[in-house]
Amino acid sequence: MSAGVGPPAAADDGASGAPHRAPFDPVPTHVLFPEMEQRILSLWRERDIFRRSVDERPADRVFSFYEGPPTANGSPGIHHVLARVFKDLIPRYRTMRGDRVPRKGGWDTHGLPVELEVERELGLTTKRDIEAYGIEAFNRRCRESVFRYVREFQELTERVGFWIDTDDPYVTYDREYVESCWWIFRQLWDRDLMFRDFRVTPHCPRCETSLSSHEVALGYREETPDPSVTVRFRLDPSAAAATPESLRLGDGVPTSILAWTTTPWTLPGNTGLAVDPGASYALAELGGEGTRERLIVAEPLLPAMLGEPEVLARVPGSELVGLRYEPLYEAGAWEGVEPLVLGRDAVCGQCLLRA
Repeated sequence: MSAGVGPPAAADDGASGAPHRAPFDPVPTHVLFPEMEQRILSLWRERDIFRRSVDERPADRVFSFYEGPPTANGSPGIHHVLARVFKDLIPRYRTMRGDRVPRKGGWDTHGLPVELEVERELGLTTKRDIEAYGIEAFNRRCRESVFRYVREFQELTERVGFWIDTDDPYVTYDREYVESCWWIFRQLWDRDLMFRDFRVTPHCPRCETSLSSHEVALGYREETPDPSVTVRFRLDPSAAAATPESLRLGDGVPTSILAWTTTPWTLPGNTGLAVDPGASYALAELGGEGTRERLIVAEPLLPAMLGEPEVLARVPGSELVGLRYEPLYEAGAWEGVEPLVLGRDAVCGQCLLRA
């Protein structure tokens, strides 16, 4: 490396006598980066560099890019810088390879982030508050809020050098976008790629909605105490006629099922108890006159849970399937859903019933 800091000096080529031109223009020793940034941004705008980087590539070498859209109802943060730089890498690389890369920007206008922001503005705290305010009026406020910080996002996008078409974006609440989603589902259905199934989904009791995979990834489970608990679920006395006689539900003594769970925070939404249809369960009576109660427990765990109570009956799990019980909390969003005992092979017969 040369000890000097200036550009290479012009030199005589020795043959023609013409001086060589320095390969680079002089580089200033004192750089004002904010000014440089503005000069580069102005150059891109004046020469329409992004548009030309797309239009001047061959039409038969298309590499399409649709941005995973941000939600613009809040100011962009430092995490958006990292995300937008990453988003720019592949389209820019493919452009440098000679591909024609149209880059469609988008805005996400759905989801809890939008709704929670509007709830805070309106002073709403529950789903019932939203219903009292009016669903249509609430949705209108949400639509108005989603583009509140678009200008800030566009400025950030330009300054970090993320080339994306934000002049003609897709918007997730537009009818055309929604219809496109339904069209895709129809194609999947026609190709027999859709199926119906059941799965356990984390649920937010405050918002009364399921948590998305992104919300789960925020780490709620790491911050949630995870004790196992044993809970009484009282059998519905009004269903005595449909209950096996061996359970003696009709004689007025409160009868409950002892259920064990490792996820007690799900109990507000409980609508089912699982038993092993092939296992044996004991009906035990505790207390004296006026304080009697009966508990149904997995028979192998009877001594550990209740000591040596009076056992009135032993019944297979299959006879418990279909019994109705009282919910622990007011029905709320689950009103109209009957809590039932269900048969599940996954339940261990050496365990209590699992909620």
